Amino acid sequence: MSGFFKSIVSMALGVLALSSIAPVARAQQAGDLVSAQRFQTEAQGMRLWRIVYWTLDAMKRPRKVTGVVAAPVDRATGNRPVIAWTHGTTGVVERCAPSLYPDFTKVTPALSEMVGRGYVVVAADYPGLGSPGAHPYLVGKDTAQSVLDAVRAARALAEAGAGSRFAVWGESQGGHAALWTGALAASYAPDLSLVATAAAAPPTDLPENLKLGKDASVRAMLTAYTTYAWSRQFGADLGTLFNKVNQGVVTRLAENNCVELGKSPKLGTILGVLSVRNQLARKDITRTAPWSNIARENSVSPTAVPGPLLLAQSVDDPVVAPSVTRKFMASRCKAGRAVRFISLPGGDHAHTARDSSKETLDWIDARFAGEPEPDDCRSHR
Repeated sequence: MSGFFKSIVSMALGVLALSSIAPVARAQQAGDLVSAQRFQTEAQGMRLWRIVYWTLDAMKRPRKVTGVVAAPVDRATGNRPVIAWTHGTTGVVERCAPSLYPDFTKVTPALSEMVGRGYVVVAADYPGLGSPGAHPYLVGKDTAQSVLDAVRAARALAEAGAGSRFAVWGESQGGHAALWTGALAASYAPDLSLVATAAAAPPTDLPENLKLGKDASVRAMLTAYTTYAWSRQFGADLGTLFNKVNQGVVTRLAENNCVELGKSPKLGTILGVLSVRNQLARKDITRTAPWSNIARENSVSPTAVPGPLLLAQSVDDPVVAPSVTRKFMASRCKAGRAVRFISLPGGDHAHTARDSSKETLDWIDARFAGEPEPDDCRSHR
């Protein structure tokens, strides 16, 4: 049983201790900051705020969402470089937001390193995490727009000093979000300037990712998250994949389990995953409508992401199949687009970003500095 599967447990309800700063005028324009509250307990060398801001979903409907901004402690005059951090799977219901974790700094890889290098870090929770409504799990457009609007909202927080130039870096679900953010940045947020996109263990071809992950138990849990979220987001019928008993099991798994690394799952979660796993052995989500169509529509085109791109992947990742990531890279290389590729030994998934953080941040630094872009296409063919 993988370490990732062992991490899937219920997270205790709770709200971070926050102290208010001056309220921000309310508005309903995408990217407008509604409020910002300082964390009472903060890590050395940084200040953190939990923010509330407005975004638009794919249907152009406004949604109020949450996130975190972290900045160096010294006062800024503005125009600090920004990294939009896009987090991996934490769950699919409101209480699973990273900003609600007791110690946000411990669940965000390399946060102190990013801030220590002078970046403002903007970490969107994504819609439906930390805020009411359906969470668009692995839904490209809604998620990317919430990330871009978080960067816009952070710029209204004068104490942080965030500029308009940003890189986006994410892991797992957040790798998917990072690639979609890069793809939509120019059209959705022309007021921002994307410098680079980095994705660790990103799901790219969702039909292939949903069926090729080696750990069947993790795949069953993630399929429960995915189908529950898509049933709420798109009205997809769980009955096309699951019998009545397992429809209830999927719902309970999704609603009762947030991800917390290093914890063991409850017995009910283990039994539920086994039940879903057995059901999926007789059903192929990648060939069943409407799930297959939704998966294809939210896959990422290798050529859609502009500018510099970095990918990181463990060679034996049991969750995101390395063959799918390499196929994505090969297609981009074939189109004449450069890629920086970091290959990590072993089969870890949950710490891909952490384990590649120094190389990734060095690469991001160089992109902000305007240095020539490295290309690993030839060496990884």
